[in-house]
Amino acid sequence: RSKCSFSRLEVILIVCLVLMIMVTVVLLILHFLTLESKDWEDRPSPYPDALPRAAAASWGGLWEQIKHIEIFSHSVISAANSNKVIANYLLGVGRADCTGPVAEIPLMGYANPDQVGSGLLTRLYSRAFIVADLDDSKRVVFVSADIGMVSQRLRLEVLNRLKSKYGELYRQDNVILSGTHTHSGPGGYFQYTLFWLTSKGLIRPSLDAIVNGIVKSIDIAHQNMKRGRLFINRGTVENSQINRSPFSYNENPASERSRYSSNTDKEMVMLKMVDEDGQELGLISWFAVHPVSMNNTNHLVNSDNVGYASYLFEQEKNKGMLPGEGSFVAAFASSNLGDVSPNTKGPFCVNTGESCNNTQSTCPVGGASMCMAMGPGNDIFDSTRIIGQNIYLKAKDLYEKASQEVTGPLSSAHQWVNMSDVSVELNATHTVKTCKPALGHSFAAGTTDGVGAFNFTQGSVEGDPFWDEIRDQLLGKPSNETTACHKPKPILFSTGEMTRPHPWHPDIVDVQITAIGSLAIVAVPGEFTTMSGRRLREAVKREFDSHGRPRMDVVIAGLCNVYTHYITTYEEYQVQRYEAASTIYGPHTLSAYIQLYRGLARAIATNTVQDLPRGPEPLIFNIGNVTLVPPLTADRVPANKTFGDVLQEVRQQYRVREVAEVTFVGANPRNSAENATEHNFLTVERYANTSGSWHVVQNDASWDTRFYWTKGLFGRSNVTIEWHIPHGTEPGIYRIRYFGHYKKKLSNNHSVSSSFEGTSSAFEITTL
Repeated sequence: RSKCSFSRLEVILIVCLVLMIMVTVVLLILHFLTLESKDWEDRPSPYPDALPRAAAASWGGLWEQIKHIEIFSHSVISAANSNKVIANYLLGVGRADCTGPVAEIPLMGYANPDQVGSGLLTRLYSRAFIVADLDDSKRVVFVSADIGMVSQRLRLEVLNRLKSKYGELYRQDNVILSGTHTHSGPGGYFQYTLFWLTSKGLIRPSLDAIVNGIVKSIDIAHQNMKRGRLFINRGTVENSQINRSPFSYNENPASERSRYSSNTDKEMVMLKMVDEDGQELGLISWFAVHPVSMNNTNHLVNSDNVGYASYLFEQEKNKGMLPGEGSFVAAFASSNLGDVSPNTKGPFCVNTGESCNNTQSTCPVGGASMCMAMGPGNDIFDSTRIIGQNIYLKAKDLYEKASQEVTGPLSSAHQWVNMSDVSVELNATHTVKTCKPALGHSFAAGTTDGVGAFNFTQGSVEGDPFWDEIRDQLLGKPSNETTACHKPKPILFSTGEMTRPHPWHPDIVDVQITAIGSLAIVAVPGEFTTMSGRRLREAVKREFDSHGRPRMDVVIAGLCNVYTHYITTYEEYQVQRYEAASTIYGPHTLSAYIQLYRGLARAIATNTVQDLPRGPEPLIFNIGNVTLVPPLTADRVPANKTFGDVLQEVRQQYRVREVAEVTFVGANPRNSAENATEHNFLTVERYANTSGSWHVVQNDASWDTRFYWTKGLFGRSNVTIEWHIPHGTEPGIYRIRYFGHYKKKLSNNHSVSSSFEGTSSAFEITTL
């Protein structure tokens, strides 16, 4: 006993005690894993006060471990029960109006001087999406705006505004601005001479509206950042597009074409955003189709087919809200749409009805100006609705089934490049160069979606002596160097050699890639054709693969940052249809872009973005307020009338699918654009018997309303509002209201704008 030895009985008892303690611990762990949440801080310790201090301390430590196990397991169970998810990013979405003036402003897209705005079908919006690391060390911004394209002037002004508000948080390298490419939005936001000639100058109200809308949408997204997750999905969209230049596409190698089932990219890529509570935030969809269901006969400002898809998705998710309201944001962004048309019936001679699907898109009578594509609907409104609905339904299906999560770090790479002087290594022995900007004769021919003028035709590989002589006399003859560089393009406008009053085309161009985990967004400054886009995507993906970033999803975002017209393949360039004639940096433009974007992808994959040369920064030109848009004058009314008076009343009764129409004494809508950041020109209101009050059910962003402005003489004008009563409208009593501003001239040569409104008589909608 003096040696502190234990008897056999004592040893057995000690072993039994240890075993009992171990069994108790296991049972406690199993028990606590199934407990509901309780207040651990107030729970008394289970070990008895009579135990020795050392034993109590040991048991207490074990108890703390058990507590951590239970808390962790309970958090997992609670998250599962509450649909809570583990966030990978900070996410923010925002939407803001960027419509601008809807009257007397040239619409941007068709370069048709007769296509001037005179009303509103749907409002235009900027939709912003911000993705940040959880520690907020890096951010990227993607903006899709309902405009024809992003101009360099627009981008530079947006970046300057963001810098003044946020410092270096949002910069040229991590902000992508993309236009949906609607051809029915106001123009006038360009600084290069060619564009502001066709837009009647730099129109400050138009530019300001877009800048303000983009910045505001980013502000909203910035203020609503939440922890969340991203999911990606992709699928095929059918019956929504055709290739409008199949003869160019067929010039690509047969071995290359055989790898694809179609001469257009039918695939839609959809990015879904949810917060950590499972709350739906928004989506971005990329799909290649021209928003030209509204052709160049349209005069109503609207967002065309992709805008209608956004409208449908946002109305679906923002239940009970008016268009333009609600937190869910759905962007249908552009991609490699250069040769892709939504007019699925194809080109026909409008005077004879016969097909004009030939190499030059001409008709036997009337030539190229008679060859126009149409469909699939009975008119431009019906076609817009059909294509937009097709796109929406596919996006909805992909959204609901999206399960592939996007994870990984954020990266952005950007350079400014002088695209008129890029050396391209085609292989080990051959190096070529890009050219100074120039447009070919077929540029003036237009496309089957929007025909040009005079006797120009697509597919012209020889110049016209008549037009060449006029060009030489008015604008100057292209240099031999530029002519040789662009062959076989016959140059109509050597814009790279035209600098008065300002350069006609940009030399300095943005190239940019943003990587969000496994998703790479390639922001391109123009309209890539189908095969050009395929080659670019493949090249970028191979670059990521070869530098340790395999299985990247690569999407092309079109019409980004600066507009440089079209980008065809080298083979497509040889036949000089419209897209090739509009490839302004010459036959090796695509090869140059592929080389540049491969460099950006390599820098992201190898984490050497900081070593990329910044490049030559573009300038903001001092253009001033030179514009051919008529000045705003004082508005006037007919005798014994005042602004907002009804000139032609609604009927007393309508049925669903009929059109309620009312005409008011109006004023120039430009007054409203210049006096309000966001302004509704109209509302449709329903009378509620229970409250004895009127409630707004439609506004001027609704697809079913149309706002027409008709300019008269001596400052007089009328406004006609149509409501195409949709299926599902509740029977009841309704009215239509009109809101405007009129300009009054004061005696001191100044003017003042005042608001007014008008209201139709009440009318009934019945089911009979």
